[in-house]
Amino acid sequence: MSTLLSMAAFALAASISPGPVNVVALASGARHGFRSSMRHVTGATFGFVALLLLAGFGLHTVTSAWPAFTTLLRWGGIAFLAYMAWALATDKGDLDSGGKSRPPSMWLGAGMQWVNPKAWLAAAAGMGTFASAGRMADVWVFAAIYLVVCYASIAAWAAAGSLLREALAQRARVRALNLALSAMLLVSASYLVVEALR
Repeated sequence: MSTLLSMAAFALAASISPGPVNVVALASGARHGFRSSMRHVTGATFGFVALLLLAGFGLHTVTSAWPAFTTLLRWGGIAFLAYMAWALATDKGDLDSGGKSRPPSMWLGAGMQWVNPKAWLAAAAGMGTFASAGRMADVWVFAAIYLVVCYASIAAWAAAGSLLREALAQRARVRALNLALSAMLLVSASYLVVEALR
């Protein structure tokens, strides 16, 4: 039982902490509401669990055999974070009252996890900690726990954003939130650039 609790605690700490996927969930909740943001939440959850399972089944051997693949993923993730930061910074700040813009899709949520360095680190560290003995049952149990915890964590960010909708009734406030979220993404991207150049 203590192993299951440790798995759940690890999954919660990694999933609830700020990161690109959670920032997008927060922004989507504020702009489009909770229900419309659940496609992104679902895609991000299943995208991460797929990455976690592949890590458990030996993806780390592929990345160590082909370091260029890891480098490509790292720089692709940095470019994606920069793009998301730019999109938030240049957004006009209109909430989705007339349905003019679309909430992030399930595919965007899933794809974000595959270029999200935080997700790669969590998958590798988690499987290294809880499934290093090579037992497939450990991989599946950890993935099942992560599925529930990750879904609830990202959904909590979307719910927090939807609760901010009334406070963000003015365009200037939405712009201020967008710029703050954009700055968070740029800080993440800058840190990753520094790490990549070491």
